[in-house]
Amino acid sequence: MKSNDNVMLTIDIPGLKKLRSGKVREIFDLGDRLLFLATDRISAFDVIMPTGIPQKGRVLCSISKFWFEKTAHIIPNHVLETEFEQFPPQLQPYRQQLEGRAMIVKKCEPLAVECIVRGYLAGSGRKEYKQSQTVCGIKLPAGLRESSELPEPIFTPSTKAQSGHDINIPFEEAVRILGQPLAERVRDASLAVYKWARAFARERGIIIADTKFEFGTLPGGEVILTDEVLTPDSSRFWPADQYKPGLSQPSFDKQFVRDYLETLTWDKTPPGPELPPRIVAKTSEKYLEAYRRLTGEELLRNA
Repeated sequence: MKSNDNVMLTIDIPGLKKLRSGKVREIFDLGDRLLFLATDRISAFDVIMPTGIPQKGRVLCSISKFWFEKTAHIIPNHVLETEFEQFPPQLQPYRQQLEGRAMIVKKCEPLAVECIVRGYLAGSGRKEYKQSQTVCGIKLPAGLRESSELPEPIFTPSTKAQSGHDINIPFEEAVRILGQPLAERVRDASLAVYKWARAFARERGIIIADTKFEFGTLPGGEVILTDEVLTPDSSRFWPADQYKPGLSQPSFDKQFVRDYLETLTWDKTPPGPELPPRIVAKTSEKYLEAYRRLTGEELLRNA
């Protein structure tokens, strides 16, 4: 494990094959299952920062667990086990490293389309709207301002380029990639989960402006929700009590880090700059506050 000041940046587990190391997650092969683990890495502009964020991985894992349980009535998901006591014997020596930041999940075939739902005008959608009054090619009413709520949430799929950047695609392209029944299934599931979760979060003081879902298929063809779900990394979370259309919103997500990086002369290519202690501390607070608002509980630290 590579870490500093109780921050986990990467981990290797003797005897386990690491299948993938993403921007945040490490995925290990458990034979007929997978171990998903969230590190404390943070990325911005598709570059992993050299500085980790304390508690971030545990927040991401705990929020995903929370939403997977809450939305299972809408669509099944890949979670098999989240309680460390139920992890297999070979993982028991690694309690301190794994507890609270790992889950055991089903193996599935990931879909080649990322499923994005937008409920508010922000980010790249706002830039496109200013030019053409569309978001990902979908025509929207005139007069929308920055951070305006859209008349209805819209489904805007994307794919990954080899560079790692998301490329927005029209729904027709998603149909070409997935086939019409599957494309419609994940579109409908994405919109249903987003609308349900948005209403739930709003009652707890958080606006979920947009989010990204990932899906996979089991050997029998069943579609399941995978990866992470409705976290501050995969979504824009805004404090509802400070919401003011027409402005850029304060947030619980890593937009805070992006905003800081925009003040630097960094060219947004690796390596990323070290983050100063005040940015690290404030970002950790934002992740913990998101968990606290959504669940009504404090995230307990590892002993």
